[in-house]
Amino acid sequence: MHANESPVFDDQQVADYLLRHPTFFEHHAELLTRVQLRSAHGPQAVSLQERQAELLREKIRNLEGRVAEMVRHSSENASIAHKIHRWSCALAGVPDARSLPHVISEGLQKEFDVPQVAVRMWQVAGPFMGLPFTLGVSDDAKAFASSLTMPFCGPNLGFEPTTWLPRPDEVQSLALLTLREGPNDSQTPAFGLLVLGSPDPLRFDATMGTDFLSHIAEQASAALGRLRGGVGGNA
Repeated sequence: MHANESPVFDDQQVADYLLRHPTFFEHHAELLTRVQLRSAHGPQAVSLQERQAELLREKIRNLEGRVAEMVRHSSENASIAHKIHRWSCALAGVPDARSLPHVISEGLQKEFDVPQVAVRMWQVAGPFMGLPFTLGVSDDAKAFASSLTMPFCGPNLGFEPTTWLPRPDEVQSLALLTLREGPNDSQTPAFGLLVLGSPDPLRFDATMGTDFLSHIAEQASAALGRLRGGVGGNA
C-alpha cells in the first residue's frame, strides 16, 4: 500500500468495528442522515434512520400478524372445546343406552358440521347384540381399530369402515377414532370405531392436529361403556 492510499476494509471488518464501538454513531450522529440506502419500497434513497424505521415497521407488522393468528387459533380452540363440552353433556343425559350411538352420531353432525358419521361396536352386552351398530364388522376391521394409537385422518382409501357410512361413495376424506377402555395404546383392545366422513378432501387431512379428535374418542368411549356393562334397557 502506498503512503497516500487509504486502507480498504471489507464488510465484515466494518461490521466488527461498529460492534466493538457501539458509541460510534453517538460521536458521529450526522452520518445517520448522510448515509443513503435504497428503500425496500422503491428505488429512492433513504437515510440510515429512515431505513431502520422501515425495518422496525416491518418487524412490527410481522409481530402483529403472528399475534392476530394466535388470537384466531385461541378463539377457534375455545369454540371447539365448548362444542365438545356441550356434546358430552348431551351424552351424559341420554336415558336409554340403546340410543347412544345415534345420539353420538347426530351430535357430531350438528355440533361440528360433520357430513357423515357412523359408530360400530363389538364386545357389547347381551341385550345389545344384533342391533344395527354391532353389525357388519370383520375381524380385520377390529384388528385395525386396535392397532390405532391415535385418530387416523386422511383420504378415502377404501377402508372397510367407510362402508358403514350412509353414503360412502361421497366420502373423500375421513377420520377413524378408536373406541377403547383405558390407555390409548395398541396393548388395549378396541371395542369399537367412530367414523367421520366428508366430501371435502381436505376436511380430515393427514397433517391436521388430532388432540380434539382424541378428546371426542375418549368421551364417546366413556359414554358407550354403558353398552358393555351387561345391563340392558335404560342402563
